[in-house]
Amino acid sequence: VVALVALRDYPRTMHRVLIVDLDVHQGNGNAVLFQEDERVFTFSMHCEANYFSKKQVSNLDVELPKGCNDKEYMRHLRWHLPRLLDQLQPSLVYYQAGVDIFVGDRLGKMDISREGLRERNWYVYEEALTRDIPLVTTMGGGYPRDLDADSAPFREIVDAHVDVYKTAAEALSLRQELLRLNATNGAALVRG
Repeated sequence: VVALVALRDYPRTMHRVLIVDLDVHQGNGNAVLFQEDERVFTFSMHCEANYFSKKQVSNLDVELPKGCNDKEYMRHLRWHLPRLLDQLQPSLVYYQAGVDIFVGDRLGKMDISREGLRERNWYVYEEALTRDIPLVTTMGGGYPRDLDADSAPFREIVDAHVDVYKTAAEALSLRQELLRLNATNGAALVRG
C-alpha cells in the first residue's frame, strides 16, 4: 500500500520503488500485488523451508536454507542489495524488517542471532542512506516461544522489534552528523 500511495501521490519524484522483504516467509503478497507493475521491484529473501501459503514469484526470490546463520545470511544480503540499489536506482526503498529469522523465534527455522539482526538492519539502512534513497521501515514477523509477556522468550522478540527502530534512529543520526561535518569542513576549506 505504501508503494502504491507514494507512486500515486508523488509521480514527479517517485518513479521506482524497491521492496526489500526480509521476513522469514516469502513476500508473496507483494509479489502478487505488484506482478504487473514495473514501477515496483520485489526482493524477498526468506527461508526455503517456511512457506505457510502458496509460493509466488517475486522479481527476485532468494531462498535460504533452514538453519541459515548470520554469516551466510549477510553474505547473500551483501551480494544482492547493493546491486539492486545501483541497477534500479529506486526513488524509495520499502523495508519489511521481519525478526522471525531470529534463532529464538517460534516459527522462523533460521539461526540468526540478535546481533545478526542488528547487522542486517544497519546494513539495509546504510545502503539506502549512503545513496540518499528515502526508506520506509515496517515491522515484520516475530513469534515468541512463550506468550507470557514477562518471559525471556517474549522479551527477546520484543527487543528484536525495538532494535529495528533503534538501529534506524542510530543510522539516520550518524548520517546527519556526517553530512553536518562535511558541510562544516567544506565551508572551512572555502574560507581557508
